[in-house]
Amino acid sequence: MFYVFLACLVVLLLPLIGYLIHWFTTPIRQSFTNLPAASYSHSFRNTSSDREISFPTIYEAQGDLINLSLVVPAYNEEDRMTIMMDETLDYLEKNLKSDRRYTYEIIIVDDGSRDRTTEIGLSYSTKFGSEKVRVLKLAKNQGKGGAVQQGVLHSRGKYILMVDADGATDIKDLDRLFDEMRKIEDAKTGYGVVVGSRAHLQDKATAKRKWYRSVLMHGFHLLVYTLAVRTIRDTQCGFKLFTRASAKILFSNLNLRRWCFDVELLYMAEHLNMPLKEVAVNWQEIPGSKLRLLEAALLMGRDLIIVRTCYTLGIWKIETPEIRQAEAKKAQ
Repeated sequence: MFYVFLACLVVLLLPLIGYLIHWFTTPIRQSFTNLPAASYSHSFRNTSSDREISFPTIYEAQGDLINLSLVVPAYNEEDRMTIMMDETLDYLEKNLKSDRRYTYEIIIVDDGSRDRTTEIGLSYSTKFGSEKVRVLKLAKNQGKGGAVQQGVLHSRGKYILMVDADGATDIKDLDRLFDEMRKIEDAKTGYGVVVGSRAHLQDKATAKRKWYRSVLMHGFHLLVYTLAVRTIRDTQCGFKLFTRASAKILFSNLNLRRWCFDVELLYMAEHLNMPLKEVAVNWQEIPGSKLRLLEAALLMGRDLIIVRTCYTLGIWKIETPEIRQAEAKKAQ
C-alpha cells in the first residue's frame, strides 16, 4: 500500500517538477535560442526627409562619434515619457549652448509598445532633428535588458547613459557621474562604468515602505552580494554611464534580456576588473510602474542564481579581444 501511495505521489509531482525545471531554465535556453544581439539591424526615420536610415553600430569605425548617447528603454510609456524628455532635452541643450563639443543623441527604444510611445518619440525627433533624437522600434517585446542592449549597440556616443523613461532620476545628476568617470576611466583600455545609486535614500524609504517590501529588498541585496556583485550596493538604479569601450564588451556579452540584466552587466564588469564606481543620485518614485512585486521577486531571485551558475560552470563566457587572442595562442 505504501508503494502504491508513493507511486501516485510521484506521478502527481512529476508535472510540477517538470514545470519548475522548465521555468527555472528559461533564461538559459533563451540565451542559446535568441538571435545574437549583434546580428540585429535597425533603421530610424529621418524626420526631415521622411526616409528610413540604418542605425550605425557600436562595432563600426570611430570617425563620427558624438560625446554622449542616452538610451531610453520604453514600453507603453506614453503617459510618463513626455516629462522626462522635456527635462532631459532642456538640460542637454543648455550644455550644448555653453560647450559646442557637448554633442548628444537620445535613442528611444520602443520595446514593442501598444500605445503611442513611438509617435511621441518621433514628435521630439521632428522638433530637435534626427541627429539628436532617434526612435528604434522593436517589432517584438524583448524586455528592458534587450531594449537597452539594442539601443547601446546602435549608439554613436563616446559615453553611453542608460536612463529610464519615467525620469525618476534627476538628469542633472549626470554631471556627478561624469565627474566620477573622469577620475576612474582607464586611459589604456578605455574602460569605465559609473552607476547611479539610491542606497543613501534607503533608510528614509524603509520607514515608509511596507514590511514585506523591506524583507524582499534586503533579501535581494543579500543574494546580489552573495552570488554576484560585491562593490555596488544599488545594482537596479536605471541610471548608468558607460565608456564606449566598456559598453561594447558588456552589452555584446549580455545574456539576460529581462530580469537582472543590470546585475549581469556589473558582474561582468567586476570579473573583467573594469573601473567601477557608485555615485549617489536624486531619485523619486514615479506613479505608473508596471512591476508586480511577487512575480518580480521570484524572477529576479531565479536570474541571480542563473548568473552565478552559468558563469561558474562556463555555460556563459565573456568574450573580449584579449581573451580571444589568448585562446588563439593556446590553440597554436
